[in-house]
Amino acid sequence: MTTPPDAAARRAARPVICYPTETLPTPDMALYARARTDLRKIGETLVPPRDARAFRVPAGHFFRIGCVDGPQVGDLNLWNAHDLSERFFSGKTRALHGTHLGMGHRMWSTFPHLRPMATLTHDSLEWYGFDDDGAGVHDVIGTRCDPYTNALLSGGQYHHCCHSNLIRALAAETGQSLAEAEPHIHDVLNVFMCTGFTRDTHQYFMKASPVRPGDYLEFFAEIDLIGALSACPGGDCGAQHSSDAATCHPLLVEVFAPAPGALDGWMAPQPNRYDRTHGS
Repeated sequence: MTTPPDAAARRAARPVICYPTETLPTPDMALYARARTDLRKIGETLVPPRDARAFRVPAGHFFRIGCVDGPQVGDLNLWNAHDLSERFFSGKTRALHGTHLGMGHRMWSTFPHLRPMATLTHDSLEWYGFDDDGAGVHDVIGTRCDPYTNALLSGGQYHHCCHSNLIRALAAETGQSLAEAEPHIHDVLNVFMCTGFTRDTHQYFMKASPVRPGDYLEFFAEIDLIGALSACPGGDCGAQHSSDAATCHPLLVEVFAPAPGALDGWMAPQPNRYDRTHGS
């Protein structure tokens, strides 16, 4: 392969942000901050190690994913509680907010809706930032560990990958069969997972999560939600996943109601305004 004489000039082209967010609707974080000062817990779900559980959150409520025992990564799916075809859109969320999510970022839904499903309102790991390896926490890069890739790479049959865990959890919540539930499982928010890309080969890497008991990630539900959370078989993902070798711990999901009147003026986001004529 011959390198063109203007290769250096081509490589020096100025990077342009694909989706400038200056006009992106922003959440009223001051309103959410006031509302979260007086919350009443209305439910909780303990997610066992190497398994998943589903939970529901009404619009206008908060939910937290907490580390309660030892360092543990979780894979999170979200759906519109009234329409499973509207679900978390990891790729568009990444395009809008970047590879890792933090406070004030939102989990956006799939087309044709493309609206906020949940807003991140508290992150006890905000201090971590990005480390010397370029890694951060709470990524929207990885797709979720799954038995198909595991079989492709190892030839083995493993049934407690996050993909399978989430299928079982959604099926149990909705009464669907496993075959009916599987198409609804989608790319995740990797809660507490510490990840990045290697500088030499640009491969997706993971390292031991900095999460410790007492840490939690909190969200505000912008619409009525069904969530499913898998306590990843990789544990803190400091060594491997898709096996029973790693030490794993439970995760706790807690749902909170704000005090009456705390969200006066707030309205659930409407579906995207595009007219869907597609040039016809």
